[in-house]
Amino acid sequence: MMRPIATAACGLWMACSGLVLAQTQPAVVVELYTSQGCSSCPPADDFFAGLADDPGVIPLALHVDYWDYIGWADKFANPKFTERQKAYARAEGSKTIYTPQFIVGGTDRVVGNAPAEVAARIVDAVHRGESVSLWLERQGDMVVIRAVADEPLSGEMNVQLVRYRPEATVEINSGENAGRKMTYHNIVTAWSSLGGWDGSADFVTKAPAEGDQPIVVIVQHAGPGSIVAAAQIK
Repeated sequence: MMRPIATAACGLWMACSGLVLAQTQPAVVVELYTSQGCSSCPPADDFFAGLADDPGVIPLALHVDYWDYIGWADKFANPKFTERQKAYARAEGSKTIYTPQFIVGGTDRVVGNAPAEVAARIVDAVHRGESVSLWLERQGDMVVIRAVADEPLSGEMNVQLVRYRPEATVEINSGENAGRKMTYHNIVTAWSSLGGWDGSADFVTKAPAEGDQPIVVIVQHAGPGSIVAAAQIK
């Protein structure tokens, strides 16, 4: 499915400031823009579920709201996720957004269910990018974050905090997928910015992280553009 933007409702340890932070394994972020109301999405949702077992990948499912009007309101949809997908489209000069769509590493767009292409883009993302080290530690209802640029950065970064629900099953009673019982994975529930960063000094902050949902921190070129570092605490 596609929708014009204009009409879419569319183990290493180190001391830091008196704290001991655990450096998490870097991973490639794979965003899936999907909808429970999209008949083309279930095969992509199923493929995406398998990515959750890969320690080198952080798969994040962002459910959009612009198909809610055709008979089924997605229970996980958030207009902010639609806006993020629109921002990606604008960044490449496009006026159209799609479901399903994968975005790998913040740069590579894959429309539809194309496992081989997504896998190839993940391999590409592993071998590119700027060097940023990222440490996270959960402290009760807070997370401590430290990012260090190992070499000068090529532009302004946006440091972001993401929370997700690992799994949920939904019975879809109407719309294009009526009668299906779908299990979704890594369903994003919140995505917020912690501030900009130019890499000239270490980025150190503490942010609220209530509840037991996994925590993901992403360092990404403003735009949105390429993701230079990402790590999570499950």
